[in-house]
Amino acid sequence: MAASRVLLLLSGHPVSPSFVQSVCRLLGAGPGFGSWPTHCGFKRGRLVLSDRPFPGASTTLPLQQQLRARGSELPTNRGVDLGVAVILQSSDQTVLLTRRTSTLSLSPNLWVPPGGHVELDEELLDGGLRELWEESGLQLPQDQFSWVPLGLWESAYPPRLSWGLPKYHHIILYLLVVSQESQQQLQARIQPNPNEVSAFMWLGPDVAAAVATMEDGTETSRHLSQELPPSILIVELKEDGGARPLALPVSTLLRTTPTTDEGKERVSSGTKFALRLWLQHLGR
Repeated sequence: MAASRVLLLLSGHPVSPSFVQSVCRLLGAGPGFGSWPTHCGFKRGRLVLSDRPFPGASTTLPLQQQLRARGSELPTNRGVDLGVAVILQSSDQTVLLTRRTSTLSLSPNLWVPPGGHVELDEELLDGGLRELWEESGLQLPQDQFSWVPLGLWESAYPPRLSWGLPKYHHIILYLLVVSQESQQQLQARIQPNPNEVSAFMWLGPDVAAAVATMEDGTETSRHLSQELPPSILIVELKEDGGARPLALPVSTLLRTTPTTDEGKERVSSGTKFALRLWLQHLGR
């Protein structure tokens, strides 16, 4: 079932990539990191990608990959799954990020936008809005938001071979959803799901720009602007079901992927990619 969620058109022929194959490489992307323009078609529960225009293609989006491995230990009978994540922008230009709980098997303690798997026969926007509601409790009135696809991220977890071989392989579609409501109005209605979310915050463009520049292999101190605040206000869920405001050091958000799996709190690499795309969209 997972293999049918991501479909590639290679020289006009449909191909369902397997778990061990890099979608970026199949589409002709070069070695290393970087974004490549990819032609996209959106269908119910499915994403169709091609390196050239095709009938039904609705947009061209940047696609970036996360380094992953091939090996005999990896499963060959699985496909590439499809995920969707919502960059929710308030009317005063802040975006919502949530911290995944430490007990989750996939990406614990990471700051990410609300998102998850796309269900079979589900429209991609509907899947994103469903995940937003399931994780944050936010339901957006139909006439009070606009949306646009931002980009695609090929994700492997664990993100480094030193952590072990990949157990998950996804293409994540990031959707920008622009609400007509302010951060204060949206926050008044947030009811996070404690099974998935341990904290949430609203990120403005200045701090988002600093976070987005922190690629793996860079040094935090080189990117710390004197104009950045030392901390940012988050809301953390308590064990009794309540919530409390907390000052989170900005340096925590500037961490890169550690060499070993230490479960450290940080912003995911895919989220940094999405924040860069959001800032470019704001600039336009």
